[in-house]
Amino acid sequence: MPDANSLYGPLDPAPDAGWTAAGPRMGFFTDTSVCIGCKACEVACKEWNAVPESGFDLLGMSYDNTGALTANSWRHVAFIEQPVPAGHRTATFAGNPTGGSAGATSAAVAAGTGSASGTNPGVPPGDADAAARMADAGSPVAPDGTGTRFLGMPGAAPPGRGTGAETRTDFRWLMMSDVCKHCTHAACLDVCPTGSLFRTEFGTVVVQEDICNGCGYCISACPYGVIDQRRGDGRAWKCTLCYDRLGAGMTPACAQACPTESIQYGPLDELRERAAQRVATLHERGVPQARLYGHDPTDGVGGDGAFFLLLDEPEVYGLPPDPVVTTRDLPRMWRRAGLAALAMTAAAVAAFVGGSS
Repeated sequence: MPDANSLYGPLDPAPDAGWTAAGPRMGFFTDTSVCIGCKACEVACKEWNAVPESGFDLLGMSYDNTGALTANSWRHVAFIEQPVPAGHRTATFAGNPTGGSAGATSAAVAAGTGSASGTNPGVPPGDADAAARMADAGSPVAPDGTGTRFLGMPGAAPPGRGTGAETRTDFRWLMMSDVCKHCTHAACLDVCPTGSLFRTEFGTVVVQEDICNGCGYCISACPYGVIDQRRGDGRAWKCTLCYDRLGAGMTPACAQACPTESIQYGPLDELRERAAQRVATLHERGVPQARLYGHDPTDGVGGDGAFFLLLDEPEVYGLPPDPVVTTRDLPRMWRRAGLAALAMTAAAVAAFVGGSS
């Protein structure tokens, strides 16, 4: 039976792939605004799917020790640090019923450079820079508990300290648990020569490792750079959306383990409605940067089976801003190649007939 999902595909992938009794399309909605970077999803994914460990990597990228989605990391928690100039945000207690903006003492306590009593042992009164230097040096905690002590790595300092109040910066943490997008128009599925990749009855895309021949076509075809070959193995591996669990009516391991429900699993239409409501709520709460990524069925991949709520541009998270299925232009390319071949054949025949007469 021909694969109706090939070459740019349908918008309802499971039935068009031959699943006559397919239910609603299932997928992931990942709300990065409530992700705490705990990596429970990474651990649960590895444990359930028996994914090999990635080794102890020190990438120099904050707390991100995996770096990207790979054959051995089907879930990847990205940590993005963004410096925010001092004064960019509203003062800590502004607008609270108990008073106005934070005073100097309250701000010093919040920053860890002062005490509730307004004094800090060993620091001259009013000398904020001295307090900061003392905190940076790791001053001991005073007996009354009012001192400060930084327990960071040697030579390091908390964000914004050690440079003076006028140049201090704060940091915003953006965390995101990335995963295979299970595209509607799946280029990896289109180019696989062995049928190793197939569309499931849930609308997801799965690699059958026992059929994969390691050709690598799917790797270059993926617009997100998700699929990867395992070293020493050569075959392609990626998230299956826990296909074995779905068949048993269970929730995927990563969504089951997420303590904040940042990763939500369910029928894709319901998830899209829920995501739209969440974005509207965040906008009402003063977070205009909130936006959805991969939810639009009219985008270059026909919408993703795993989409995200982001708090910044997609590029900040390492995502392409406008992904397009890489097999989209293949039909047109083949038609042009066929016309060119016919033209060359006609020219050769004409030359042969003309030369013989």
